[in-house]
Amino acid sequence: MRAIPLAGLVTALFAGTLPAVAQTLPIDMILAPTRPAAAQAFGPSLQQLPTATFRHAHPAVAEIQPSRPVIPRPANAEQVLAVTAPLPPSRPALTDIQRASEAEPLAIAPKPVMAAAVEPVALQQPLSNSAVVERANAYFTNLTTLVADFTQVGGDGRRQGGTLYLQRPGKVRFEYDPPATLQVIADGRSVAVRDRKLATQDLYSISQTPLKFLLREQVNLGRDIRIIGITNDGDSIRIGLEDSSTLGGTSRITLYFDPQVENLNQWRIIDAQGFQTVVVLNKAERDRRIDQDLFKIQYEAIVGGNK
Repeated sequence: MRAIPLAGLVTALFAGTLPAVAQTLPIDMILAPTRPAAAQAFGPSLQQLPTATFRHAHPAVAEIQPSRPVIPRPANAEQVLAVTAPLPPSRPALTDIQRASEAEPLAIAPKPVMAAAVEPVALQQPLSNSAVVERANAYFTNLTTLVADFTQVGGDGRRQGGTLYLQRPGKVRFEYDPPATLQVIADGRSVAVRDRKLATQDLYSISQTPLKFLLREQVNLGRDIRIIGITNDGDSIRIGLEDSSTLGGTSRITLYFDPQVENLNQWRIIDAQGFQTVVVLNKAERDRRIDQDLFKIQYEAIVGGNK
């Protein structure tokens, strides 16, 4: 640190308050943080030195107050500040594109929202009653074989499952799952109802059964059986039929098709005594090869019934 002569300090006192820049200089640039032993010799406890040597012709200089030292501005104050004072960050040079964008802001017009062109969707018209009957007749006439799981729900709510085997014309078999012991078999001429547990078999004519029209080679609803109503609720199409030639009296049959009348999903039969039976088909397979032994009836084992 450079030493400051006493004369320079006195000059600074007469010059008045230093500029703010000079006052910000650290004090240790002028005075040491602690007084060395040589400086302590000037303390008030020591014998006062004669002052005749330091007297001048002009009035005496006022005593310097140690509590408010005035620091003279060094000759190179600007150079010191240039080194010690932090400089503001320099702004990067603007490119031509940035100058153009700052000088004249761009006005961006919002793009109009264009509605997507929606092509009109042709609503599917419900089938007329005549179209429903025509498609139902074509379905049964073109059906050769059908194998499906079935669930039968009786009027008392009891459920029984099994497998349906159908081969047109004339042959059908309802094989009930255990613990049921029933079998219903049609061989094209008769219908046999077997009970394996009781070892019984009842025989009936196909013409006496409610579903006889399903086993004919050519199916013609409206001619072979009376149509009493057609309902289209969007999810299914129901065809109501009435047959007065069934055993015991008139039976009512309702066939349930898909909306396009391409598959038979279930049917419901209400017999002459009002007893209702619903059969629901699942996992239906068409045109599947079926073992012909499934349609054989043992006529020698007939017990009761009609033939």
